Amino acid sequence: MAISRNQLVKELEPGLNALFGLEYNRYENQHEEIFTKETSDRAFEEEVMLSGFGGASVKPEGSAVVFDNAQETYTARYQHETVALAFAITEEAIEDNLYDRLSSRYTKALARSMANTKQVKAANVLNRAFNNSFLGGDGIELCATDHPTISGTVSNELSTSADLSETSIEQALIDINAFTDERGLKVAAQGVKMIIPSELQFTAERIMKSANRVGTADNDLNAVKSMGMIPQGYVVNNYLTDTDAFFIITDVPNGMKYFERSPIKTSMEGDFDTGNVRYKARERYSFGFSDFRGIYGSPGA
Repeated sequence: MAISRNQLVKELEPGLNALFGLEYNRYENQHEEIFTKETSDRAFEEEVMLSGFGGASVKPEGSAVVFDNAQETYTARYQHETVALAFAITEEAIEDNLYDRLSSRYTKALARSMANTKQVKAANVLNRAFNNSFLGGDGIELCATDHPTISGTVSNELSTSADLSETSIEQALIDINAFTDERGLKVAAQGVKMIIPSELQFTAERIMKSANRVGTADNDLNAVKSMGMIPQGYVVNNYLTDTDAFFIITDVPNGMKYFERSPIKTSMEGDFDTGNVRYKARERYSFGFSDFRGIYGSPGA
């Protein structure tokens, strides 16, 4: 008895799903070094940022306590995108016994495309960090010198753009430590991890791991290394497009976020009209940021 198309699909789908999963997982999830993952059950997510309170005041004996009001400052919005791709094997290819060879190659290529797209979309948040066409909830791009707050402005970008160097890293860490909240209170932030394009990995290795200062004849200590600054070191992101930009992830919470609405799913079906067998991959997610203080950057000189 001839096998039906539905039976063919049922027999072959588990094997293709396993092959897809192996190939998809083979690619490094570089976005995990930048973004904190959260799950979502809605079409979009919004996070309302609050100002907190100002400094506490002295209460004289017998007097009333002073009340303060926290304010909503801005709203960060994460609009989930559906990312999907499919391929079809023709009835004629199946008939000519080409199915096994083509389906294996196509399934691997599909997994590679889905994995690559995810990393590109994640890296685009940093690739657009200095572009004022892509604004955050406060109406300013991710990395800027003039993020507005109730008490003034906060900078998470070098005031004078500079390439990666010992000096620029030290200034970035000083600036991060000077972060204030919406009411002007110090948040005592620290830089924890540096994100760089592949072109800067050799420069970063020398700066981060040399015992003495790089490129000098002096016997001065490399302060970044000796003080244990940027404790998680540096990570190369192969999807960054600016070859001299660099970023430092800070310990400020609610910074860089990744929302997973629907995890990666695959499905397979036969088409009655064409006789083709179709295989699809699909997922929904969004990348973005809530508190800009979660990252510090320089576009390079």
